[in-house]
Amino acid sequence: MPENTLSVAVIGAGMAGRTHANAWRQVRTVFGTRGVPQVRLAAICDAYLPFATDAANSYGYERATSDWHEIVEADDIDIVSIVVANKLHREIALALMAAGKHVLCEKPLSDNLDDAAMAAAAADASVVSGIGFGYRRHPAIAEIAELANSGALGEILHFDGRYWCDYGADPQVPIAWRYRGPMGSGALGDVGSHITDLAELVAGPIASVSGGSFATVIAKRPPAVEGLAGGRGAAGDAEATETVENDDIAEFNMHFASGAIGSISVSRVAFGMPNALCFDVFGTQGHASFDLARSGEIKLDDTNSPAGLRGPKQVLTNPSFPYYKGGSSMDFAGVGNTQIEQFTYQARAFLDQVIGLDEGLPPVPSFAHGYRAMHIQDAVATSAGRGGASVEIK
Repeated sequence: MPENTLSVAVIGAGMAGRTHANAWRQVRTVFGTRGVPQVRLAAICDAYLPFATDAANSYGYERATSDWHEIVEADDIDIVSIVVANKLHREIALALMAAGKHVLCEKPLSDNLDDAAMAAAAADASVVSGIGFGYRRHPAIAEIAELANSGALGEILHFDGRYWCDYGADPQVPIAWRYRGPMGSGALGDVGSHITDLAELVAGPIASVSGGSFATVIAKRPPAVEGLAGGRGAAGDAEATETVENDDIAEFNMHFASGAIGSISVSRVAFGMPNALCFDVFGTQGHASFDLARSGEIKLDDTNSPAGLRGPKQVLTNPSFPYYKGGSSMDFAGVGNTQIEQFTYQARAFLDQVIGLDEGLPPVPSFAHGYRAMHIQDAVATSAGRGGASVEIK
């Protein structure tokens, strides 16, 4: 293997795992190659070997395995993406870091706050570790964050976010890891962690939450089916005998350290909403909004418009937005971006951290950031358990 080469592996070959696999394949195609090592696509692991084999063949990885311990023990692997059930993150991440491998772990850090304490081990490790809040890499979202943080929207007053999905709307979708674990580890942990991270990216630290409320509207699901990844996909006709343990829907309010307020609504049973992430942020001098269904644009209204011409206007993502210039072979306005690119930008930022290259890309959030996110998730669960009471974020 050439000296200037880093080898990567992905543990987990479901939907998100394949997207990580693709991101590492594309990582040297964005933002130039000066100072960037070659990336060897070494291995993909999944407990269901046919998934691993298919992903390895599809994305050009050298080998496939069903045992993640083989990735830990392999001396030819430098960087590993962990993209498996949340409850497995701690054991795998600690083993990888102890073996001297850099770790990019999908969010949330775990399915419970106690296991998320592995952030302390990451802080003491000699390797780079990061948590995968990839939406902050989306050019449109990053641009809104810059507008808010720079003062272009004035003093931020209000953030309203929602992430509604329908992957669990059919009660015949079999049970899977997504439907196991404590309340707050369901829709809130799965999709709510993303929109909550964006709330802090745009409006600053959350100081407290209140009004926490959970609903489990599909109490039982059919037994698990081998080869059906993560509780998404085809429904069957088996009898629903397995108990759903966590939340299908979650809602809560926020008070930010700045004095702004906000609210978040998330669901995995929102009929007809396959992947609806949207938010609005209001300041004293402007308003910006994002809708993932129209990811190549933002809506913006501010005091710069001439008298009589105020109102939300469409602004296409373009090379002035973060990540846009150099982030595509067609980096001009009107082309747009998708979630796929944001995984690639995240992988590139992580690669830069590993090799110590500063290209101006914000670093991937640390495990400590992921631990804070788990504190917010836990606070929402506590609020819900106390009838919506206000809970400070520690």
